[in-house]
Amino acid sequence: MELIQVADTVAREKNIDREIVIQAMEEAIQKAGRSKYGYEQDIRAQIDRRSGDIFLKRYREVLADDAEIENEVSQLRLEQAVKIESDAKIGDFLIDELPPLDFGRIAAQTAKQVIMQKVREAERARQYEDFKDKVGEIVNGIVKRVEYGNATIDIQGRAEGLLRRDETIPREPLNVNDRVRAIIYEVREETRGPQIFLSRSHPEFMSKLFMQEVPEIYDGIIEIKAVARDPGSRAKIAVQSGDSSIDPVGACVGMRGSRVQAVVNELGGEKIDIIPWTEDLGSFVVSALQPAAVAKVVLDEEKNRMDVVVPEEHLSLAIGRRGQNVRLASMLTGWDIDVITEEQESERRNEEFKTRSTLFIEALDVDDVIAHLLVIEGFTDVEEIIETPVEELNAIEGFEEELSIELQSRAANWLKQKQIELKEKQSELDITDDLLHAKGLRPAQIIILGENKIKTLDDLADLAGDELIEILGKDSLTSQEANDVILEARKHWFAEEDAAAEAAQQASNEEEEEAQSEETQKEEQGTSEDV
Repeated sequence: MELIQVADTVAREKNIDREIVIQAMEEAIQKAGRSKYGYEQDIRAQIDRRSGDIFLKRYREVLADDAEIENEVSQLRLEQAVKIESDAKIGDFLIDELPPLDFGRIAAQTAKQVIMQKVREAERARQYEDFKDKVGEIVNGIVKRVEYGNATIDIQGRAEGLLRRDETIPREPLNVNDRVRAIIYEVREETRGPQIFLSRSHPEFMSKLFMQEVPEIYDGIIEIKAVARDPGSRAKIAVQSGDSSIDPVGACVGMRGSRVQAVVNELGGEKIDIIPWTEDLGSFVVSALQPAAVAKVVLDEEKNRMDVVVPEEHLSLAIGRRGQNVRLASMLTGWDIDVITEEQESERRNEEFKTRSTLFIEALDVDDVIAHLLVIEGFTDVEEIIETPVEELNAIEGFEEELSIELQSRAANWLKQKQIELKEKQSELDITDDLLHAKGLRPAQIIILGENKIKTLDDLADLAGDELIEILGKDSLTSQEANDVILEARKHWFAEEDAAAEAAQQASNEEEEEAQSEETQKEEQGTSEDV
């Protein structure tokens, strides 16, 4: 009965199943029995779940008379088994009762190690099962130890979590025995046990804190659409109400700011801007950049970026200290935001208008009026004129079908001439064909690369994304587009490495086969000489 009481105590302390502890004890007794009677013996132990009595038995398997015996100690043939038990059949086990074990010091120590190992494994399995579905939940814990800024958190005595330095709020002191709240953002099952990773800087942590403080969010009446954080300094959160009678911003702020202040206190004084969500991206950005006043928002959907125009006196407010305000607004919307003044915007538009007008005047041999009309209608390059149906060109005020057809004809001739010039320029600059066909770059951009001594695909692949933008001009490509061009240019490197590795492996296999063949020939020759 004493063993059962021990199993109950261990199971209760470690919060694991009692049956697991008893099975661990049985395995430990079984191991001790094999060490006494021989490791080749099939010794099995059983503990009575009620009385705690221990039964130790030896098992021997009955095989056919013509069967091959692999273990003479734990197996025997049918003719031998029948002499011991007359009704023995093939596949049966002859079971012999063994006397109770008298545990020596070493056997007891071994048994203890086996039991503790099994208990630890069961505890780890229980921890993983408990926490694997709790990713995204906030937990309370106590700092157990701090090493190089990384804190080990005791989670309610049930498990340990790791709060890494880069997941803490900057300048927030963490000392042993401090109480902390954090979100579980990842649970991994590893050899040494489940690893629970915690975070206080994750945007989701702030979302969950608002869910705890604002009943309308918990009930699903108000939805958190986006969160952007600069941990320890400032954050923006966009909310939307499913009930038109409930103000989402007011509900999150609370009476006299009580709800948002509770979140701010937990985050160490982090300032929080609560913004109403709207499907209209322009209006949403205007709200996200408050307190700056926005005059105009220009969207470029192809490049996923926008120009936000603000008065000169509001430029510093829109950008924020060290670019914080515009950076958080960009994270909140998922768009690249370029903040410019009204004067800068006017200069940029005038420059673009002038550049495009000049292009059309030169390419199409038309006067200022037609060129200006094309720019006003949104045409940016000559290719668009060719691709646009004649009917759409005719719809431009002052255009007729004859004029539209003539413009498309001139555009086609200009492009053809440009292609000839580009081919000549390519030959003059020694640009290789592989660079000329690089994905993501226009012919004119490839010529610019050639003029900057980037003449092969390998030269392009050696560049970094920001270097490519610097050569082509800051408005030529986005950072993502530049990086995509570089990665595409590097693909042939990986293909060559794979081919080289495959060739090396094939050569190695051939050498090995040749060596084996030579060895076989020598053996055959030696055998022949012996004969």
